[in-house]
Amino acid sequence: MTTTALTGPHDLVEAAGHPHGGGNMLPHYDDRLANEDLAPLRKQKWSSYNIFAFWMSDVHSVGGYVTAGSLFALGLQSWQVLVALIAGIVIVQVFANMVAKPSQKTGVPYPVINRVVFGIRGANIPAVIRGLIAIAWYGVQTFLAAESLNIVFLKFIPGSAALLDVSFAGLSALGWISYAILWTAQFLLFWNGMEVIRRFIDWAGPAVYFVMIVLAVYLVSQAGIQNISFTLSATQLDFWASIPVMFAAIALVVSYFSGPMLNFGDFARYGKSFRAVKRGNFWGLPINFLFFSLLTVITASATVPVFGELITDPIATVERIDTPFAILLGGLTFVTATVGINIVANFISPAFDFSNVAPKKISWRAGGMIAAVGSTFLMPWNWYSNSDAIHYSLGVLGALIGPLFGILIAGYYIAARQRVKVDAMFTMDATGPYWYRNGFNPNAVKAVIAAGVPTVAIAIFPKLFADLGLFDVSAISDYSWFIGCGLGYVLFLLFERLDPRVPTFTGETDGISDGTVDGAAASEPPAVSGGVPVDGAGSVPGSGASALEAAAVLGQTTRDAADPERGTGSPRQRPTAEGPGEATA
Repeated sequence: MTTTALTGPHDLVEAAGHPHGGGNMLPHYDDRLANEDLAPLRKQKWSSYNIFAFWMSDVHSVGGYVTAGSLFALGLQSWQVLVALIAGIVIVQVFANMVAKPSQKTGVPYPVINRVVFGIRGANIPAVIRGLIAIAWYGVQTFLAAESLNIVFLKFIPGSAALLDVSFAGLSALGWISYAILWTAQFLLFWNGMEVIRRFIDWAGPAVYFVMIVLAVYLVSQAGIQNISFTLSATQLDFWASIPVMFAAIALVVSYFSGPMLNFGDFARYGKSFRAVKRGNFWGLPINFLFFSLLTVITASATVPVFGELITDPIATVERIDTPFAILLGGLTFVTATVGINIVANFISPAFDFSNVAPKKISWRAGGMIAAVGSTFLMPWNWYSNSDAIHYSLGVLGALIGPLFGILIAGYYIAARQRVKVDAMFTMDATGPYWYRNGFNPNAVKAVIAAGVPTVAIAIFPKLFADLGLFDVSAISDYSWFIGCGLGYVLFLLFERLDPRVPTFTGETDGISDGTVDGAAASEPPAVSGGVPVDGAGSVPGSGASALEAAAVLGQTTRDAADPERGTGSPRQRPTAEGPGEATA
C-alpha cells in the first residue's frame, strides 16, 4: 500500500481554502485516494448563514429568475403556483438535508462519501458524471454573464459596438473580451480558496436582493401597483386541467436544483453542525426561493404596463430601462449573481470530482481548472440556443442525476445504516471494507445501469417521437429525475438484498461515524478518524437488510431529515461477506 508522510511546512497543497493542513491527512492514507482537499476536515466552521448564502447564490441568477417567472406563466391560478413552489422547494429541502448528512458527519466531500456505496474506485463513476455536467454548464453561465457585461460596455463605451462585427469561433470580439474578463475573475476567486468563496457568496446574495428590490420598486412605481398581477399567462386553465400542470411545476422546481443538490455534501462538509446546515437549508430554500419568486413575478408583471410587453429576462429588463446608472448597477449585479451560481454549482463540484480521480496528481484547484478550461473548448455560445443540442447531450448526463442520488441515499441510510469507517475510505488494501470487487461495488454499478438506461430513455425518446410526428408523451420527461431517483433507490436495495455488500460495522466503535456525532466539530482531530490503519484481515461485515428492516430505517431516515441529532438506534448484526477472497473476486 502506498502511503504519504504527514504534511510538512514545505507542502504547497492546502485544503479548499483552509489554513495549511486543513484536511486531516493521516500517515496511513493512500496518496492515490487522498490529499488535503479530500481528507476529513480538521475544523468545520460554516454557520447557518453561510449555508443560507450558498443557496442565495444558487437561486439568484438569470436562470433562477427565468425559472421562477415561468412558473407564473403556465396558466395556473396564483395560489396554485404558490402551492407548487412551496411543495417543490420543500422536497428539495428534505433531499438536501439527506444528502448533506453523510458529508457533514464525516467531513468529506461528495465523491469521497460515494466510496462507501460505489467502492474505492467505483466512486469515480458518479464523480465524473457530475463533473462533466458541471463543465458544460460552467461555460454556459460564464457566457450568460458575459452577455450582461456586453450591455455595460455598449452603454458606456459606444465604440465597442464595432467589436460586434468581428468574430472568432462563433463569438464576437466583444463577447470574447467579456468572456475572458469573467473567466479570469472566476479563476482568481476560485484560486484563493473556499474561505474567499464563502466571503464572496456571503456578500453576493444580499447584494443581488438589494438591487432586485430596488428594480421591483422602481418598475412598480412606473406601472402603478393596481397594474401588478401574479398571473403572467394570457389564458387560465380550469381546475382539472391545472392539476397535471401543477405537478409539472413541482417537478420543474426539483429538477432546477437537482445538480447542486446532488453534490451539496461538498459544502455541507464545512458546516459546524448538522443542525446549522439544516437551519441554513430552511432559510436558503423555502424562505429564500419563495421571496425571490414573488420579487420575480412582481418585476416581470410590471414590465407589461411599463414597456408594453412581458419581459422575463432580467438582463433585457435592465437594458430597456436605458439609464446609465440602471444599466451599470443592474448589469454588474446580474454578472455577480451569475458568477455566484457558477462558483457554487459548476466550479466546486468538478474541483472535488476530478481531484477524486487522481488525488496525487490533481489537487482541488487543478480539478477546478480542468472544468474552467474544458468549458471554453466546448464553446457554449454555439449550442446554448439550440434546444436539441442541449437535450441530446446534457439531457443524457442530467438524466443520471436522479439514479445517482437515489443510490447514495439508499446506500448510506439503509444499507450502511449511517455507519461509516472514515479511514477505510482512504485505503487501497484489497481486504478493506470498501474495496468490494476490485474497488467497485457491483450492486451500485448494476443499479446505475439498470436505473440509468430507462431514465435516459424517458428523458430523450419522448421528445424524439414528438419531433418525428409519431406521438407526444413528452410530459413524462418532466419527471425523469423522480423516476431515476426511485429506480436507483429501489434497485440498489434489491441488489443489496440478493447479494449483501455494504458493511455496517455492527458492534464496532473505533473510527466509526454513526450519524450521531458531527465530524470535525466534535474534536480535534475528528472523532470519526480513529487513526488506526485499515489493513485488517478476516471477514468483513456485509449487508442484507430485510424488507421490514429497510422500511424501518427509511422511516428513521425521514425523521432524521426533520430532527438533525437523531441516531439510528442499534442495528442488528447483518450477514458477512466471504472474507478477503471476495474482495478480489
